[in-house]
Formats: sequence, structure tokens, C-alpha cells
Amino acid sequence: MALHNIEALLEKYQNAETTLNEEAQLKAYFESDDVAAHLEHYKPMFQYFLEAKKEQYTKDVPLKTKTTTLYSWISVAAVTLLMLGIFIPNWNDGPKTLADYSQEEQQLYLETKQALAMLSDNFNEGTSSLKVLDLASENFNMGIEKASHVTQFSKTTQKLLKN
Repeated sequence: MALHNIEALLEKYQNAETTLNEEAQLKAYFESDDVAAHLEHYKPMFQYFLEAKKEQYTKDVPLKTKTTTLYSWISVAAVTLLMLGIFIPNWNDGPKTLADYSQEEQQLYLETKQALAMLSDNFNEGTSSLKVLDLASENFNMGIEKASHVTQFSKTTQKLLKN
């Protein structure tokens, strides 16, 4: 093989641009005994690649095949609870209407509904009062900001008057 061709292949090899066929040509060249003197330092590298290719991993790799039954039982229990949660509420012919309850239970329901409506109204009034306080707080913050401008103006005028 021409020395010029080997040098070109080595340049391509160092730039990671060689094909597998070209790398095979380089390996064959460096395995032979007639390697040019100025390329001798590449020979150990290609010999190392050949030796490394022959190496094999001989230790056994332990595979963890033991499965714990605890996790499988937990998953079975979770699925069972989920299924019970879905089917038990619908067990007795679907949802009841207000007419299905006794007169006393209907009265309690209506009183509870009225109390919750009153609570909701009072809560809404309280939140509207908070909105007024929020607006007052905003105005107060704007006043503080404008007062800081007056203070800055005062400092500036004092500097001007001193000079």
C-alpha cells in the first residue's frame, strides 16, 4: 500500500472521517511488519485495538429476579378498594330524590340549605368589605410613593441652594 495513501487515511482517521473499510486497511497496514519509521508510533494503538477486541467480560452479572409478594398484594388491595369505591355508592338503585326522605329529614335539609345560603351571603358581604380595604391600601401606597417624590424634590432643591 502506498505510503501517501496511508498518511491520508491516518489524517481522515484522526478527523473521524474514515469508513469501516478504510479503517480495516489501516489495521491491516499496522499489523504488517513493513510499517514506515515515522509511523511506528501508531502501531501500538492499532495493536491495542486488536487486543481489546479479544477481551471478554467473564464475571457473572447477578440479575435480581426475586419479586417481593408484598408489592403485588398491595396492588391487589389498591385495585379492590378502587372497585369498591366505584360500585358501593351505586349499589342501591342510584341516587335518591328529596321526596324519598321522610318529612323530618326534608325539613332538616331545607333548614341546612337556608343556613348555608345565609352564611354564603354574609361571607360575600365580608369579602366586599375587604375589597374596600384593599382599595384604601392601594391609595395609601400611592400616597407614600408621591410623598417620596416630594422628599426627593426637597433634597434636590437643598443641593441646588447650597451650591
